[in-house]
Amino acid sequence: MSEADLVNSHRCWDPYLEAYYPFWHRATRLAWGIVYALFFQTSPRISHGWRRFLLRIFGAKVAPSARIYPRAKIWAPWRLICEEVSCIGDEAVIYNADWVIVRSHAIISEYAYVCTASHDYNRKDFPIVTAPVELGAYSWICAKACILPGVKVGEGAVLGLGSVATKHLDPWTVYVGVPARPAKKRVRVIA
Repeated sequence: MSEADLVNSHRCWDPYLEAYYPFWHRATRLAWGIVYALFFQTSPRISHGWRRFLLRIFGAKVAPSARIYPRAKIWAPWRLICEEVSCIGDEAVIYNADWVIVRSHAIISEYAYVCTASHDYNRKDFPIVTAPVELGAYSWICAKACILPGVKVGEGAVLGLGSVATKHLDPWTVYVGVPARPAKKRVRVIA
């Protein structure tokens, strides 16, 4: 077999080499990455209004009292909703290939990971599969906790330190562990 034949035999279609997202999406992500690096993460910690403004430019729906800290990593602002008095802490990762909705007074602590995408590993083309994540009002995602795609966190639910939510979390319940399991009930804190 000649070298040319060998090269041509490897040129068959490989689904792993195909771009999943369209060009406009990749271009917008590039623009967001530049704005994030130059203006978002370098902003002073108290400049919540500036960061809300930058997120809104890229399509996020962010309430005037929401607090997003400068080292929060948001993958796609155009798929983010943050209601009143919600908070995303430093080093929290919001991998929102699908919608992430953070309801009123909900908190995502430092180093937490909110994931809305995975891959269908049973298919040859390994496609991305997405599902939205919603955090109920007054819920708290503690430091280093993870939320998997499609999980709905009930109102007032707490996902403990380093825990992994693989299923919906009931309202006003504290969850811990991997996978997260109910540990106890939480006292309702709504004023």
